[in-house]
Amino acid sequence: MRIFTLLIVCLGLLHSDIDSINIAPTLKENRFMGIKILDQKQLSFKDIGGVKFSEISDIAYEQKSKKLYLVSDEGRLFTFRAEFSDTIEDLKPLLGTKLTKKNGKKFKKWKRDSEGMTLDGEGRLIVSFEGKAKIAYFHKNSNKYGHMIRKYDLPKKLRDTENYRSKNKSLEALAWHPKYGILTVAEWPLKKDNKKYQTIYALNGKEWHFQAEVEKKSAVSAIEVMDDGNILVLERSYTGLMKPFIVTLKKVYLDTCNKKKMCKTEILAKMNSHKGWSVDNFEGLAKVGKNRYIMVSDDNDNFFQKTLLIYFEVLL
Repeated sequence: MRIFTLLIVCLGLLHSDIDSINIAPTLKENRFMGIKILDQKQLSFKDIGGVKFSEISDIAYEQKSKKLYLVSDEGRLFTFRAEFSDTIEDLKPLLGTKLTKKNGKKFKKWKRDSEGMTLDGEGRLIVSFEGKAKIAYFHKNSNKYGHMIRKYDLPKKLRDTENYRSKNKSLEALAWHPKYGILTVAEWPLKKDNKKYQTIYALNGKEWHFQAEVEKKSAVSAIEVMDDGNILVLERSYTGLMKPFIVTLKKVYLDTCNKKKMCKTEILAKMNSHKGWSVDNFEGLAKVGKNRYIMVSDDNDNFFQKTLLIYFEVLL
């Protein structure tokens, strides 16, 4: 009987779509350090439009059309209808496809590891890739949905795979800044750089540096531009099953950098699995309103992990 009950529960989970969850310990008025958690969801789709839904690595939101874009690190693109107020009011899957070359042909396996995503000022959907590092923009509304339009030129030091600490530690994070254009960050600093000095790169060659968190293997997984033009950074640290999984949200002040271009940072939240937080592998970040953001986790295509969507407000 117990096995049968467990089977029914598992089947229910597999067929559910969007459920409310809670990853936080007991909080007063849902506030924690410099953020307020507004809503929390778990996305449990087998597929969307016939495309497998898993391993979400980043998100981007278009406020005018109320469309939320999610990209997976297997080169899959998904579109949702989404509305945000004091909670997530509406969240419905619309489309799913695979990212392709201009001619519609598939990317080779080591060229399809899509990790970062953003929308620029013209509404272009831009994606960054690990493996063979590149940044390109893609169709998002036409019958060529998911087809690449063109690639951007990268700064010289970001073009060579050998400059990264590994093929899987390259262009992890992506954002668009109204003053500086496309910004990107490697998951870990380049080989020649200090392991604890992270860098934000603009495509025109401009750079900003900031201190990585003190936790071991702390890596940048996402960035977003804030209302005041500074950068919201998502970092994560995972060193083993018995060790704490730590997710940090922090603000990097682009215009307060010293002569060595080291920028001031401010911790907004540090969520520790050993302190009551049920954090997962958070990899994506998007602005959805004034001082309001969502972050999403990568389930690693693993039954024991989840795709979590956390909606929060920055208070500082």
